Amino acid sequence: MEIPWDQLQPETLRALVEEFVLREGTEYGERDVPLADKVDAVLRQLRRGEARVLYDPDSETTTIASR
Repeated sequence: MEIPWDQLQPETLRALVEEFVLREGTEYGERDVPLADKVDAVLRQLRRGEARVLYDPDSETTTIASR
């Protein structure tokens, strides 16, 4: 089930994105990218409609996925 990101409280959305970024453990190349930069990148993807927030009621988990 898709959850509109813009209907989440700002602090809830930020916590969700931070948890997602930390969980994904994505490699960003040769230099270390600060957590805040990674979070901002995901927030930009959500705002542009390139990513979406998904909730799975069976597992009661939330994630962010590309469109």
